[in-house]
Amino acid sequence: MTDPSPILVGADPLTVIDVVSVARTGAQVALDPEALERVAATRRVIDGLAADPHPHYGVSTGFGALATTFIAPERRLQLQASLIRSHAAGTGTEIEREVVRGLQLLRLQTLASGRTGVRPVVVETYAAMLNAGITPVVREYGSLGCSGDLAPLAHVALASMGEGEVRDASGTLRPASEALASAGIEPLTLVEKEGLALINGTDGMLAMLALALHDLDELLLSADVAAAMSIESQLGTDAVFAADLMALRPQAGQADAAANIRALLAGSPMVASHRGPEDGRVQDAYSLRCAPQVHGAARDTVAHASAVAARELMSVIDNPVITLDGRIESNGNFHGAPIAAVLDFLAISVADVASVSERRTDRALDPARSHGLPPFLAHEVGVDSGLMIAQYAAAGIVSELKRLAVPASVDSIPSSAMQEDHVSMGWAAARKLRRAIDGLGRVLAIEILTAARALDLRGPLEPGRATGAVRDLVRTVAGGPGPDRFLSQDMEAITELVHTGAVARAVRPLIEEARA
Repeated sequence: MTDPSPILVGADPLTVIDVVSVARTGAQVALDPEALERVAATRRVIDGLAADPHPHYGVSTGFGALATTFIAPERRLQLQASLIRSHAAGTGTEIEREVVRGLQLLRLQTLASGRTGVRPVVVETYAAMLNAGITPVVREYGSLGCSGDLAPLAHVALASMGEGEVRDASGTLRPASEALASAGIEPLTLVEKEGLALINGTDGMLAMLALALHDLDELLLSADVAAAMSIESQLGTDAVFAADLMALRPQAGQADAAANIRALLAGSPMVASHRGPEDGRVQDAYSLRCAPQVHGAARDTVAHASAVAARELMSVIDNPVITLDGRIESNGNFHGAPIAAVLDFLAISVADVASVSERRTDRALDPARSHGLPPFLAHEVGVDSGLMIAQYAAAGIVSELKRLAVPASVDSIPSSAMQEDHVSMGWAAARKLRRAIDGLGRVLAIEILTAARALDLRGPLEPGRATGAVRDLVRTVAGGPGPDRFLSQDMEAITELVHTGAVARAVRPLIEEARA
C-alpha cells in the first residue's frame, strides 16, 4: 500500500478534507514551486521598504497601540523576536494536537500565498515542522479572535525559532530546539515583517471549524439512524416522511433527512406490522414525527457554515498585507466575525439535535408512551433499573449543550489600549463547539443503545436491513437485553462507534441503495 500523495500548499485553495487529512491523519505537505517564487518576489518588496527612512507598519514600527514608534534597523531583529515571545502568552491546558496541526497548515497556506512578505525559508520551515510531526504546545486561553489568533499562532512561531515546548511525532514533550535539531530543521531568525506575518490569522478558529464540519457530516447521519431506530422500536409511522409531504416545505436539509429516514426504514417488518386502519394512533409525538425538520435545520446550518469556511480557505489573512501590485496596506481581514458567527450557529444546531434525541430516548423508557415496552427496558422490573440512568446522562449532557449554545461572538472586551476595541471571540466559539460536538455524539450513542435494546425486545418482529445492521454493530461492543450490568462501558463503546463514523459507514451503502 503506497502512501497518499502529499497535500499541495500554495497552489489551489485548501479544502476541509485537506485540513482534516493533515490535522487528524498526519498527511504530509508539499510546497508548490511557483508559490515559493511568488514568496521570494514579495519579499523583495519588503526589503525595499525596510531600507526606506519613512516608517512602514510591521516593517519599521512597533505593533498595535505602539504602531507609531519608529524602530531603527539595528533593533529590528530584536523587535521581531520580542513580538513572538511577548505574544506567546497562552495559558491553561494544552489544546489538541489535531487543532494545532490544522492551525499550522492554514498559516502555511497563507505564508505560501506570496502576500505576507516572509522569506521562502520561513515557508519551508513551517512545512518541514508539519512533515516532521513537530506540534508546538498551544494553550487553551489567549486568543480574542481578532488580530487573528495571536497567542496560539505566536506559540507556533516561537517553536519555529527554537524556543518554547513542542510535542514530537511520538507525542513526547520536548524543548523546541531539541526537536528541531533531531529533525534537521534550522531555527528561524525572523527579520522585518515576519513576526506579524506569523501571527495575524484566523487559522485556529478556522481549523476547528473545518474539523467540526467534517465531524458533523457523520454525526447528522448518525442522528438520522438513531431517529429511525427509535421510530421503528416505538412503533411509529414512516408515512409522515413521504417525499410529497416534504416537498410542501422545500427546505433542503429537511428533505435530505427525511429521505435518509425513509431509506433506513424501507422494508421494515416492524413498521409494516402496525401499518393500516387497525392502528388507532392519529400521529406520533414531535420528537419522532419532526425528526427531519430538526435534523434538516442543522444540515442547512452546516451548509451555510461550509460556504463560509470555503471562502475563508481561499483567503489571505495578514496585516499589513502585500497587494498584487506591490503596495503594503493595513486592513481588518484578521477579524474573526465571519467564522465566529457560524461557529456559534453550529453550537445552537448541535444542542437542538441532541435535545430531540434525548426526548426520543426518554419516550422509549416510559411505559406510558413506549407502546408496550417494559419500564426503562429493564429485564426484571423493580429488581433491574435498565437504562434509567443512561437517560440521566443524556439529559445532563443536553443541559450543558444548551449552555454551550449561548453565543460567544456577541461578547467583546477591548484590548491593546483600546486600539483593538472590538473583538470576535471566535476562538472561544470554536472551543465550546468542539465540546458540544463531543456531547452530541454521546447523546446519540445513548439513543442508539436504547433503541437497539428496544428493537430486540420487540422480537420476534424484525427491524429493517439498515437499522438491523446498526443493531448488529452495537451488539459487537455491547450486550442486549438482560439483567443489569456495568453500563458505562457499553455507553463508551457505542460512543466510539458514533465518533469514529462506524455507525454512519454501516448504513451509507444501504441508504444510497434505497435512495437510488
